[in-house]
Amino acid sequence: MATIPLGIILNGATGRICSTQHLANALAAIRDEGGLPVGADRIVPRLILVGRNAVRLEEIARAHRVEQWTTDLGAALANPAFTVLFDGAATAGRPEVLRRAIAAGKHIYAEKPVAPSVAEGRALLEAARARGLKHGAVEDKLYLPGLQKLAGAIASGALGRIVGFRLEFGWWVFDGIDRPTQRPSWNYRRAGGGGLVLDMYPHWRYVIEGLLGRIRGVSAAVSTAIPRRIDESGARYDVDVDDTASALLELESGVFGTILSSWATRVRRDDLFVLQVDGVDGSAVATLHRCRVQSRRATPAIARFRLEADPDVDYRADWQEVPASGPFPNSYRVGWEKFLRHVAIDAPLDCDLAAGIRDVAFAQACYRSAAERRWVPLDDA
Repeated sequence: MATIPLGIILNGATGRICSTQHLANALAAIRDEGGLPVGADRIVPRLILVGRNAVRLEEIARAHRVEQWTTDLGAALANPAFTVLFDGAATAGRPEVLRRAIAAGKHIYAEKPVAPSVAEGRALLEAARARGLKHGAVEDKLYLPGLQKLAGAIASGALGRIVGFRLEFGWWVFDGIDRPTQRPSWNYRRAGGGGLVLDMYPHWRYVIEGLLGRIRGVSAAVSTAIPRRIDESGARYDVDVDDTASALLELESGVFGTILSSWATRVRRDDLFVLQVDGVDGSAVATLHRCRVQSRRATPAIARFRLEADPDVDYRADWQEVPASGPFPNSYRVGWEKFLRHVAIDAPLDCDLAAGIRDVAFAQACYRSAAERRWVPLDDA
């Protein structure tokens, strides 16, 4: 068995998602297990961490036994031993980082959104293809346990013909005035690439299309519920992007569904993320880790509202938990394993940059619909 070292630059390594999911739960874990099996060989990630804060970089590198780190992205890109660039830094700087990586001849793997606009994403894709470089986009949510169970329920035919769906997501993000905020300020600034739709709706695109089929069009509305916040330095600033959004979707199958997402809502549902899919033979409700189904036979016969008195009915009683079919690996690790195989042996990759651009197209279609107050076909975004 041969060991194939693969040099990977992790840009934005001090960010929470990069340091925990991409580094600790994916690449470091693969490395510590002796590498990713590919035929008779193993791909072993060799890492260099890149970020702006040298103190934090050194801490993270030491914690995960990474020998190399730097605050100089240019120096990392100039190192021929590192042939892959992953970008997990702030959205606004992503196009420039990826352009530099492509110019340096690096394969690229990027967090979502892969670009602030479809036009910028297509320019990056054309540049990568012209250089013959591999490219991928992070699309992790489909591999969460709850959504894997939901995919199995749909594929089994247990729900029958799908007739509708509803996705709800979000929680209350404090403004920093009376309690510390839970999200960085760039999420709420247009100049930083912020906005709920640009941040989260790329995820909802591949989740819905991966489970239920292609999206034909969307009618959306966006708003800013909390107009002023406190940033990391303690200064007040005006929020100039959306923190709440709703959308009505039509799939190519003719099925309609809704998405409700907000950073200004308090949670009284099964989880921070809930996706319900209704079919003629049953319904399924997936959260991040669980999935429950209600069959046609178990569906209660609800005749009418009881206006005179509370009927005291437990509407959750007739749902059955979908058992796990086996251990579920970390969802970010699944994406990395697919991308590493794509780079090493040209294995097929469904979450390439073109898929990431479609994710952005969905967010862009939502913004356009909200601005123009009309239905927008996704393919026109």
